[in-house]
Amino acid sequence: MTARYDLAVVGAGPAGLAAAALAPGHGVATVLFDEQHAPGGQIYRGLSATPLRQGETVFDDAAAGATLIERARRSGATVVCGAAVAGIAKTADGACELTVAVGGEGARRIEVVRADAVILAPGAQERPFPIPGWTLPGVMTAGGAQALLKTGGLVPEGRLVLAGSGPLLWLLAAQYLRVGVIADLLLDTTPKGRYAEAASHALGFLTSDYFLRGMKLLREVKARIRVVEAVTALTAEGDGRLASVRYEKDGTTQTVAADVLLLHHGVVPSVNLAVAAGCALRWNELQAAWEPVVDAWGGTSVPSVFVAGDGAGINGAEAAVAGGELAALAAANALGRIDANARDRAAVEPRKSHALATRGRRFFDTLYRPADAFRLPRGDTVVCRCEEVTAREIIAAVAAGSTGPNQAKAYVRCGMGPCQGRFCGLTVTELIARERKVSPSTVGHFRQRFPVKPLTLGELAALPTTDEALRAVDRPE
Repeated sequence: MTARYDLAVVGAGPAGLAAAALAPGHGVATVLFDEQHAPGGQIYRGLSATPLRQGETVFDDAAAGATLIERARRSGATVVCGAAVAGIAKTADGACELTVAVGGEGARRIEVVRADAVILAPGAQERPFPIPGWTLPGVMTAGGAQALLKTGGLVPEGRLVLAGSGPLLWLLAAQYLRVGVIADLLLDTTPKGRYAEAASHALGFLTSDYFLRGMKLLREVKARIRVVEAVTALTAEGDGRLASVRYEKDGTTQTVAADVLLLHHGVVPSVNLAVAAGCALRWNELQAAWEPVVDAWGGTSVPSVFVAGDGAGINGAEAAVAGGELAALAAANALGRIDANARDRAAVEPRKSHALATRGRRFFDTLYRPADAFRLPRGDTVVCRCEEVTAREIIAAVAAGSTGPNQAKAYVRCGMGPCQGRFCGLTVTELIARERKVSPSTVGHFRQRFPVKPLTLGELAALPTTDEALRAVDRPE
């Protein structure tokens, strides 16, 4: 059986929750899918079931998150958690067909859902941070560590080093402090001169909520954690697991013992589902990342497919809520539930909220754009973790004639693992662009093939079949 809805929303972070909360009020039958066991996305992950007694200290705007989750639950939308969307495709009648794996490991079932419109709200993912030794046990991302803190109350043991740049790194350091964990060292890789470079955008930042929040966060962390700024090189060292971190500042190299190293270099839009749906992407030079080409409503190059929130461009949770509402209004209009005038009237407040939430964003993007040295690895540094492909091998593939990521697959298998290039794609694109001396937009990005998320052979076999599909493989005796 194939379920049918007017609207399918993928991702229950701020954007997806806001869309699912609004759309049913306009007569749009809505389903909301999310991979986690409860809605909230990364920012509100575990909000309703955190084991931490000090839960409120590790969630940003917990009250706003709880309200948003409750709005979505009461809206009339069908909320399905523990559901991974493994594929999305257009059907002959113009609808969208989603292949969804529902349930826990070992007990998943495959469902096919049709919707007349889709809002993709996949949120952001951490930018690749390929330094020598980053595949050692004991090294992980700050976002992954934050998820463990929020959902399981798990914190690192032993000597802890945080390294990289961007607000999340400082936020995690502060959250650890609030639960009694003090990092031994924070290595800030923000390049020298970046504050001067970002100064022309400072007015918007100084008049935004970001300024006061940021200053408070910096004071909280610097008061109790040793911080080394303007770090220009990093190496994780150890025999079988992390033992130390070597870093360089002002031409001087130092080594510090470490049991855990948490890396972070900002976040980028998660674009895998958008690519799988056929949506056009563009290269954002300032954020050094791919993002879907969207209009003011989140509409993409594929009719009836919208992208909202950080999956359309990194702007933060408040902007994501507004983006989700705008996409829901556009979908309701496209489905004939409201006319353009009603859509535009209802969009006035979300547009104001979006403009307010994005004020000062360009300051952040300029300040925290990762240095080339940390985005473009060299030598035997692993780039593709799934297939253990190094920077040297990718560069050799370019020398042998590879012009882009999809050609490089045939040479060295980068992007051929379970993540389909989700974690190495940006690095591969930029490495090839550097070697070819062209823009990343010229090089292109990895294509996505079904399934976008790993499925077992049994799950694939359980997919519904049609007479046409059976005839395609039926060979007469």
